[in-house]
Amino acid sequence: MAPDAFGDGPRAPVVAAAIGRGLERAGLAPPDLCPVAGGGRGTIEVLLAVLGGETADGFVLIEEGSAAIVEHAESARATGTRVAAAADAGAELVIVAAGAAGSFDGGAGAVEAIADGGGLRGAALVVLCESLGAWADAADGLRRDPRGVAMTAAGGGIAGVLWAHHDARLVAGAKFVLDELSLDARMRAARAVIVGEARLDGGTLRGRAAGEIAVRARQAGIPCHAVVGARAIDRFDLRILDIQAIVEAGTIEEIEAVGERLAQAL
Repeated sequence: MAPDAFGDGPRAPVVAAAIGRGLERAGLAPPDLCPVAGGGRGTIEVLLAVLGGETADGFVLIEEGSAAIVEHAESARATGTRVAAAADAGAELVIVAAGAAGSFDGGAGAVEAIADGGGLRGAALVVLCESLGAWADAADGLRRDPRGVAMTAAGGGIAGVLWAHHDARLVAGAKFVLDELSLDARMRAARAVIVGEARLDGGTLRGRAAGEIAVRARQAGIPCHAVVGARAIDRFDLRILDIQAIVEAGTIEEIEAVGERLAQAL
């Protein structure tokens, strides 16, 4: 089971557990539960399960403190404060899970907050992004122009700001998380994979975890099914994903029931 969080609803581990209970209730063996994230909300939670680490205020230290993961806050300034705190804690690499979330200050406040917090202290920045094909608008005061640079619009523009001011490396968030979770190896050991997300639509193919997993499953010849809060995808995009069955469910009880129904197709 490799579901993402259902938006502001159930978290990925809760969704995975519900699907798993449904499958077991139908008589199948306990499945491999692999809750995922696309490089934004929920990234820390799913990676902590496999990487371990030490939690702090707004970030987590991993790899014996040499690296940190920061999730993008509602404001870029708050995110910048977390980045500076992680660097102050000794992290040599700070990973910012920007995902597709926005911020009301467009990313600009991050630079000021990092400076106010003592700077990066030599730490390198990596930004996990979902807006893979989008680039930020030019803004006054940026050291480099983000126009034409892929993924700089991620996190409401914070990706572009950190790229312009701090030479942050921008990477596809879903790919990064799935690789850390060893998804490919776990998928090859399974007879099918079930993805999940709040809304299956065109954006699923533009950086979300469910889309990345479905494409990998298709390439590996592994059947892929989906449990979603809403289905709003056109036929062309659906052909690219090659998902065998798509079932809508909203509550945990409905998701669990869907797991029981999908057991018949596995």
